[in-house]
Amino acid sequence: MKIVNAGFNHTHDSDFNIDRPDGSGDNLLILLRSDAVFNIDGRDVRVPGNSLFVYPAGRPQRYRCMESSTFSNDWVHFIFENDEEKEFFGLGLEYEKPVPVDDINFLSFCVKKITTEFCSDNPNRDRTIYHSMFLIFSKAGEYRAKKSEENRENYYEILSTVRNRIYSRPYEPRTVAGTAHEVRMSASGFQHLYKKCFGVTLFQDIIKARVEYACMLLETTSLSAVDISQMSGYNHYAHFVRQFKELTGMSPSDYRKTHI
Repeated sequence: MKIVNAGFNHTHDSDFNIDRPDGSGDNLLILLRSDAVFNIDGRDVRVPGNSLFVYPAGRPQRYRCMESSTFSNDWVHFIFENDEEKEFFGLGLEYEKPVPVDDINFLSFCVKKITTEFCSDNPNRDRTIYHSMFLIFSKAGEYRAKKSEENRENYYEILSTVRNRIYSRPYEPRTVAGTAHEVRMSASGFQHLYKKCFGVTLFQDIIKARVEYACMLLETTSLSAVDISQMSGYNHYAHFVRQFKELTGMSPSDYRKTHI
């Protein structure tokens, strides 16, 4: 790994603004101590303080201070050698993805060490720099994984509430877009997380819940199969019969005969 330049505990006024359309010619690691605005693919993204951000070589670098504030950061310009890029990003980071970090002081200490070693003639200078960078990537990768798991657990609770509602009121009309809106998620993101959490799609759960509800009505009431299909959320009886057979292996009338 080659260090091009590094800086520790730099603070700038509110007019601080970096705009490098072609990047800096190397990779750039930024350890934010203050909130900042990063422009990523033409979109402004507010990145909170105590975050890490890595630019790849050749990508535009556009970031600035928050309005009426100051900008404080540590930074390292560097170039990967041999297979280092694959090794370092195998630790869980991605380019241009902000990572909130729990212990900013430890990572800042690592940058400080890189800065002092870069200006030294210590015999183990290169090895110390390499391991300091490895520590930064390793710990930041752990922070990212931890945050991802926390988000997954939070979403699991939210999606479990949705799933419980489906099974308690299966007759209610549902769409992916409408259900995703309930939990303030995009339709695609909702479908992905729902399948990841429960191993089935939203519609597979809806069908299962409706058929189970219909089975209960067939066993405990004398209502006609047509009425039960409507009470279970179906607008078309033929659709109800087809899905009922797919899950139970028999028609509604045959099911009633074998369960009374």
